[in-house]
Amino acid sequence: MAGVRAQRVRRQRVLRWVVLVVLGVFFLLPLAAMVEFTTRGDGNTWSLLVDWPQLSATYPDLADGIAASLEQALLTALLMLVLLVPTAVWVRLRLPGLRPLVEFICLLPLTIPAIVLVVGLAPVYAWVNYFLGGSSLTLVFAYTILVLPYAYRAIDAGLSAIDVKTLAEAARGLGAGWFTVMVRVVLPNIRSAVLSAAFLTVALVLGEFTIASLLNRTNLQVAINLLGKSSATMSVAVSLAALVLAFVLLLILSLFGDRRKASR
Repeated sequence: MAGVRAQRVRRQRVLRWVVLVVLGVFFLLPLAAMVEFTTRGDGNTWSLLVDWPQLSATYPDLADGIAASLEQALLTALLMLVLLVPTAVWVRLRLPGLRPLVEFICLLPLTIPAIVLVVGLAPVYAWVNYFLGGSSLTLVFAYTILVLPYAYRAIDAGLSAIDVKTLAEAARGLGAGWFTVMVRVVLPNIRSAVLSAAFLTVALVLGEFTIASLLNRTNLQVAINLLGKSSATMSVAVSLAALVLAFVLLLILSLFGDRRKASR
């Protein structure tokens, strides 16, 4: 029996390594091909990519797209946190019966394709253009709706890990106002959840294309698409850099979460 069990363990170990190697080749081979493609010719693509003044002069549309996406990511993360964190905390404290409804509303954008969202957002953005102009920063409103499912899940998981009601009642009993309760009691206890929601928001905004393209706004992915028609090498390099940036953000999120668990 021991020999049969050992043989089964060896087979499972071999199968596990085979699966890991196949998946590694499947995911890493296209990335390696992108690196090889971007280093052809004079090979100054990456040096140009990190030289912002030269990049802005050579590819102004790309520089505008990068700046617009970074601004959109920052503003979207701030707006999402300002709207979602107080709402989630208040529902847990005062309106627990509305929690299923709030969860349904927040998860609803996940079930609606982006192209359908654009059809509904187009009339709204006609008024947005009238009052606020056609700036690419107005995409922040659409992106806030788009990131709700992911941000809500992260924040809800953080709130589920603590006793929000007891903490809030204790702080209120000591004379703290609701703003103090939110900033000095609740937020420090859900810091990892807030960072998770923010990192997921940044990763999603940096990779969004459909809404920006159909609403005729500028962001990183729209700029990459336009750049691919004139400079395929730089387009692929920027796409790879954006992909690596999103991966690094998610890796930092994972490491931070593991460190928080270990400290607890």
